[in-house]
Amino acid sequence: MPIKKYKQFETERLKLKIFEALDAPFLFNLMNTPKWKRNIGDRNIQTIKDAKNYIAEKMTPQFEKIGFGNYVIIRKTDELCLGSIGLFDRPGLEGFDIGFALLPEHEKKGYAFEAANKLKHEAFGKFGIQTINAITNQDNFASQNLILKLGLEYVGLIKLPKERKEIKHYQVKKLND
Repeated sequence: MPIKKYKQFETERLKLKIFEALDAPFLFNLMNTPKWKRNIGDRNIQTIKDAKNYIAEKMTPQFEKIGFGNYVIIRKTDELCLGSIGLFDRPGLEGFDIGFALLPEHEKKGYAFEAANKLKHEAFGKFGIQTINAITNQDNFASQNLILKLGLEYVGLIKLPKERKEIKHYQVKKLND
């Protein structure tokens, strides 16, 4: 039986669309912001071609394998790309990790929460996920506040495989009906 693929979702103000090669210029800009590099990590994306390869080698395979992944956050009113939101299968975590990032000029407007809340709802519904995690640097207070607002609870400090520093770990499990 083929895997059901979820390419797009909508909220009141936003569209969430799976990353494609044509989104490489936007991804290049997002991944090279100082906040991305500090809080998520430098992925060595030096050119738009590198971003296109990143989409092809890192994002698309997860989407093809499990039917969901990393989505571009797009504002409906003007089709402007604001950021990214995704669910990731990370070694060292039970369930999936929700991650998000916005271009700095679009922060503090509720977009990240709106997108993350929608993806959380779809994860527990359509995707059949039982556990959602979030990880963040210990000093990334803005992300920690959003994670708590989404209903995840602080579990403790963890060190993921192949990582050197401890990070904060949050988690929420699907409530059984």
